[in-house]
Amino acid sequence: MSNVMTIAAPVSGVDDATLYVGFELAKSTWLVGLYAPELGNTVSRHKVEGGDLSKTCDLIAAAKRRLMKVGKPVRVVSIYEAGYDGFWLHRALVSAGVENRVIDAASVPVERRTRRAKTDRLDLEQLIRMLLALERGETRACRVVRVPTPKEEDAKRQHRERRVLVTERTAHTNRMKGILMALGIRDVSPRRRDFPEQLKTLRTGTGEPLPPSTRQSLVREHERLCVLERQIKEIEVSQAEEIKAAAEAQTPPQAVVVGEGSAVRAGALMRLKGIGQLGAITLDREVFYRHFDNRREVASYIGLTPSPYCSGNMRSDQGISKAGNRRARTLAIELAWLWLRYQPDTSLSRWFQERTRNATGRIRRIALVALARKLMIALWRYVTVGVIPEGAVMKTA
Repeated sequence: MSNVMTIAAPVSGVDDATLYVGFELAKSTWLVGLYAPELGNTVSRHKVEGGDLSKTCDLIAAAKRRLMKVGKPVRVVSIYEAGYDGFWLHRALVSAGVENRVIDAASVPVERRTRRAKTDRLDLEQLIRMLLALERGETRACRVVRVPTPKEEDAKRQHRERRVLVTERTAHTNRMKGILMALGIRDVSPRRRDFPEQLKTLRTGTGEPLPPSTRQSLVREHERLCVLERQIKEIEVSQAEEIKAAAEAQTPPQAVVVGEGSAVRAGALMRLKGIGQLGAITLDREVFYRHFDNRREVASYIGLTPSPYCSGNMRSDQGISKAGNRRARTLAIELAWLWLRYQPDTSLSRWFQERTRNATGRIRRIALVALARKLMIALWRYVTVGVIPEGAVMKTA
């Protein structure tokens, strides 16, 4: 399928000719838009099968050949929204010589009418407009996603998989407890290894043994629970071995200033009292693998920045933005509570205590969010330049 639609855009520079490519990605089909000012004031649309990179490259190559007839060097720039296809398409386009940008779909401006038209064609036109704006240097037109390297992306799978397994383990445990509770049986731990043997001796609230089908169901549920326990343990052991190997290879081993390497940064975080293996791994692979220019970027990425609403005489605070990394934000709040418990003599803990001395409830929770933001900034400085948080206690081993 091929069609055209008109779009108003400035002509590219005199030194080269630019081919603008937009991708409206779906699971079954892709809509590819091609636009070059030298070839006319229209965007040609082509529908290809989802994932058909070969056909997509052929379309780009054909448009590039037509554009080369103007006698200028041709550069190809493209854009698509981060979504189901992830970043493999970005890497494939870059390897083919295309300057690609992946943008945050939530940052694309839309009309605020109650009923606005939304079609793949209109979305594709909007993407091309965003690409033109970015090429003009309008960096605030939308947010460009920082694409992780394949190694960085792969490193996230481990702790994210563990979180999924822990959630499934909790679901199995609660389901087994619910079955027993319905029979009047309390205070039984399904995570015990001898749980199947224990079922033989259990009695219902009326003094009868467990019904046979119910006992068989609980045994099978326990087998699935044991598989989850084994897989969680394997992940934790693998993480510990990686951190240990990195610590042994580091010279000197007691150094605080962290160099390159995920396991090295995680090991440095674990030296602080109150931060364990799971928290250090998650912080490193979700946050500190990235480059931040300043503390505001750290807080913004985690989603702990304020969201003021000021218009005319109206002044209100909408709370934190919650627009960043959800996993990192959840962990930051948890670590803030742990920091108060295990690092009570630090300047951050004293700051929190001074401002919440007589406060309770909501005020303390608001202050804790502020503490979490300060703590993440302090940890960022620690893993990048080796500045230990003021008054922090290091682990002896």
